[in-house]
Amino acid sequence: MFTSLTEFFLLLKFHCPWRFYCFKGFITPAFFLKFLSRVECYTIGFPRAEMTTDQDLPMDHQSSTALFAAKGIDVTTNKDQGVIKVIKHPGVDGDRPMIGDRVTVHYTGKLVTGKKFDCSRERKEPFCFNVGKGQVLRAWDIGVLSMQRGEVCTLLCKPEYAYGAAGNPDKIPPSSSVVFEMELIKFEGEALTGDGGIVRRIKVKGEGYTNPNDGSVVNVHLEGRCGDRLFDCRDVSFIVGQAEDKSIPLGVDRAMDKMQKGECCLLYLKPKYGFGSEGKPEYKIGPDKDIVYEVTLKDFQRAKDSWEMDLKEKLDVSAEVKNKGNQYFKAGRYYQAVIQYQRIISWLEIEYGTGEVQQKKIQDYILTSHLNLALCFLRLKEFTQAVDNCNKVIELDENNEKALYRRGEARLCRNEFSLALADFQQVLQVNSANRAARAQISICQSKIKEHHEKDKKTYANMFQKFAERDAKTGKTKRRRDDSTWTSFNGEVSIKQRRRSQDCPS
Repeated sequence: MFTSLTEFFLLLKFHCPWRFYCFKGFITPAFFLKFLSRVECYTIGFPRAEMTTDQDLPMDHQSSTALFAAKGIDVTTNKDQGVIKVIKHPGVDGDRPMIGDRVTVHYTGKLVTGKKFDCSRERKEPFCFNVGKGQVLRAWDIGVLSMQRGEVCTLLCKPEYAYGAAGNPDKIPPSSSVVFEMELIKFEGEALTGDGGIVRRIKVKGEGYTNPNDGSVVNVHLEGRCGDRLFDCRDVSFIVGQAEDKSIPLGVDRAMDKMQKGECCLLYLKPKYGFGSEGKPEYKIGPDKDIVYEVTLKDFQRAKDSWEMDLKEKLDVSAEVKNKGNQYFKAGRYYQAVIQYQRIISWLEIEYGTGEVQQKKIQDYILTSHLNLALCFLRLKEFTQAVDNCNKVIELDENNEKALYRRGEARLCRNEFSLALADFQQVLQVNSANRAARAQISICQSKIKEHHEKDKKTYANMFQKFAERDAKTGKTKRRRDDSTWTSFNGEVSIKQRRRSQDCPS
């Protein structure tokens, strides 16, 4: 039921403009009250509020705001009616996107007159973005964060939440309010790694624009869960890159440089970034378990960036970081060791010493770090990265025995037997007493022979099958030809007999 004549006119004007102009000339307040007492709104034949036509509706911002305010809710934080939402179709569950989630939507954008200016459905392709990150209109970030999966709603957006005072040339007039029909198709957490092993969902957005870096000291509150069981709850400080020392999983450590002060987020960690195949007996977590950590970054103190340190300071810190990396390597914490060695390279790879001694020290650190990285990646079975780091060493020292040998190992594991053989043979040219290289050469030669035998057998079987198929095809063709010839001869003999009967004797 309508509660006022004004609301009746606004709704009529929005949905059925032709009826608006017909009604407004003779409806009086007395008639309207009598009308309300007898007739429900649907008897007038209002269509459902779908805004799916391009019909220009004679509506201004003030009347559209009043209409939406009567039917919808203000979803802005300061309640200035900058974004008013009307739900057309509720979502299927109670879950809503969090800041940073990857959302997929369909949308139709219109002016308040009803004129369409953009529509994803017409392109037959939904639109994806990370919500709450400023990648889209401010109204979209606010509106989508209030939606449920499967929900369809209409958003009335003031200019300051949409296209601003400038508008959009040829589409949006300056200082125009706009209307968006939005459908939230799906959403998922933000993947922080390429393999999807760390997924973040932000519950509370942090402040400022700086993030912790490797070497920063961070103060955090942690709550770790495996399934529904809480196994870790504490306030703790640690150095980014060395969280292992405080029994904090790698995934939490690696997420730190994406967080801001005051941020609270959920981190969904695969075993590689959790407690791995070993599990964590002290937390009663078995091997290869997915875990979830809720992390609140209370405060942090950034470590010096490379540009803030002079060369002497970099060399001094590199010695400490190298020792830390070696400790992690000996303990079998290869990912943690990788972090330390990569820090050294980031500091020194573009540095030049003031003298021959200093320059040699820089090169020694770089060579050692790349060699150690290659060894770590061999242990982690990431053979491409092992080859890449060996190549960096060989660029600086083409006869480096360790680099050649480790590259050969990585290539052998990638089944590049000929390339691996060449590397091990070059190792012997550098050091003819290297027994390990001789053993690897024998393995490579055996693998190459085995590979050739396998290829030979494969090709032989292939050619045999081709020959059998050709022979079978040939027999079928000969049978068909013989059958055709027999049929043809039969027809000829019949015709000859008929001619002999028709001819005079």
